[in-house]
Amino acid sequence: MPSLMPYKSSLDYAYAPGVFPSMECMLNRPQDVRRLLLHSKAEGTEGAMKLTELAEKLHIRIEIADKALARISQKENCFAAAVFSKFDDALDDAKPHIVLHNPSDCGNVGTILRTALGFGIEDVAMVRPCVDVFDPRVVRASMGSMFQLRLHVYDSFDEYEQDHAGHKLYPFMLDGSRSLPDVLADPRPEKWTLVFGNEGSGLPAEFAQKGQPVRIPSNTRIDSLNLSIAAAIGIYEFTR
Repeated sequence: MPSLMPYKSSLDYAYAPGVFPSMECMLNRPQDVRRLLLHSKAEGTEGAMKLTELAEKLHIRIEIADKALARISQKENCFAAAVFSKFDDALDDAKPHIVLHNPSDCGNVGTILRTALGFGIEDVAMVRPCVDVFDPRVVRASMGSMFQLRLHVYDSFDEYEQDHAGHKLYPFMLDGSRSLPDVLADPRPEKWTLVFGNEGSGLPAEFAQKGQPVRIPSNTRIDSLNLSIAAAIGIYEFTR
């Protein structure tokens, strides 16, 4: 098989670094897994044995690849990685959505993906320019939860609106016209979408005219919340 390259967004494959993300990838996207990489130091460990057993059951190629793992993870202690083909899903129009507009931090995106799955939202869209959702840092931060989600990347928010015109939009903005508790007091529409902006700039001003803008109330001692924290609050409140 061809040798593996350090990750680049132009590749048609990506890596799930770590024992748990690799397991999640094989369990939930077995049709996309190209091979399983294991470190020689992992031989005989419980995690490596479980990965090997599953890979053999699924007829996935297994390689001992210490150097490749070091290149992929840029860490000394990465003992496994699944190599998988990138995917692009259609969102389920009948379900609630999360839209991340121009997010720029891999850790934040991975954490939000994991949070969304944890509270039952399985459809997440991202709008360019944004981080590469298949960057190994995103995959690792999601702890493999991304393999249980439907993910789609749009070139513009207009494209998302055209695809899902029936969804009520809830853009989270610092100057949102209504506080989160007030919005939650209203009857919930059948189809809804929570929209979150860039870590530094938030959502563009025109989003104040889209759907029902929401602000998360806090005291005056901080100016804003971290993106992943704000998304977690919004997701939890809308799904409980």
